[in-house]
Amino acid sequence: MHHHNKEVRSHNHQHHDHARSGNKKALIIAFVITTGIMFLEFVGGLLTGSLALLSDAGHMLSDASALLLSLIAMWFAAKPVSARRTFGYYRLEILAALINGVALFIIAGFIVWEAIRRFDDPPTVASGSMMLIAIVGLLANLISAWFLMRTGDVKDNMNMRSAYLHVIGDALGSVGAILAGIIMMLFGWYIADPIISILVAVLILRSAWRIIQNTVHILMEGAPGHMDTDSVKQSLLAIDGVKSIHDVHIWTITSSFESFTCHLVVTDTANSYTVLQQAIHKLEEEFGLSHVTIQVENESIMHKKIHV
Repeated sequence: MHHHNKEVRSHNHQHHDHARSGNKKALIIAFVITTGIMFLEFVGGLLTGSLALLSDAGHMLSDASALLLSLIAMWFAAKPVSARRTFGYYRLEILAALINGVALFIIAGFIVWEAIRRFDDPPTVASGSMMLIAIVGLLANLISAWFLMRTGDVKDNMNMRSAYLHVIGDALGSVGAILAGIIMMLFGWYIADPIISILVAVLILRSAWRIIQNTVHILMEGAPGHMDTDSVKQSLLAIDGVKSIHDVHIWTITSSFESFTCHLVVTDTANSYTVLQQAIHKLEEEFGLSHVTIQVENESIMHKKIHV
């Protein structure tokens, strides 16, 4: 038996459309700002000889690509479902987040490798110009991050969260470049440039690893982190007439879009439709699950054993 609550679906579609509009606007603004500052830091890094600026520019190139990828994924996700793709293109947002996480990992690794090469003979850096460019970059990153937080869903949308972490990584890179500039200006310790670059790279790696973990978990059809599968089972077992429950699956299609399926075994005297309605209500009210498929059956129904 399959249930779709029209009011819930209509409300969810309106919510998704509103959220998608805000996310798209935030991504476009962040993309324009990031691309502009990327060119500024790249030219500035070449002119000043600063690895911190060049590494941050490289990170921004990754970010600009990530933001563009997120926009493309969002555009595809808005396409209607088809007979071949019954869930549409929602998963592209998760794939975009995964690619962004991997890109962050690669960029951070390159920064560490280049910094280690500079330890033996750190080059002289024009610290004053470097700091000025880094400050402009930091302000731009903070503006991008503000727009992403203000109009985008960086908490629940994995695609937006990965884009947001890219921008925050840029901001950390700019802060690192400013700190390196201050140290070099005051003490002439040019080794501060590669040291701080490595510290920023480690922070980027940490964020990238989280994104990769979360996206792989979703792609492996893992249960949402905030969802306790045992609690869901116990709640359904508490319904009058329910004897047992099996083949329970909870997974994430894309950010803020979760699905649930199960088989409910009921007593012969139970009203199947009453049990079904109560189950639907419980899942929606207690766990926020509105996209559900529930098969109600009695003990005479036999299933081939499948190990899942």
